[in-house]
Amino acid sequence: MAKEYSSFQQKAIKNYYDNMSSIKLQTLQELITELYLNMNTPKEEKLWERVEKAMLKLKVPKDLAEHIMQKRSIEVLAKHVQDWLAKAR
Repeated sequence: MAKEYSSFQQKAIKNYYDNMSSIKLQTLQELITELYLNMNTPKEEKLWERVEKAMLKLKVPKDLAEHIMQKRSIEVLAKHVQDWLAKAR
């Protein structure tokens, strides 16, 4: 059975999906901070997995996402996020 949403809920859902790229870019920025704070800790691997999922949702080209994940360099990730933010504005 399909759920019917009020007009307010429909607008909220629409706005969420309209702003998905901004939300995921912000998520990546937060993950960069988390990665810096958790370098060489057990939590670091989970954070990189979240980075990979966020890039997938952003539809980052597969070869670029693979490059970033292979390097596992916070600096490389931060540079690309900075470029993506500049393009988004």
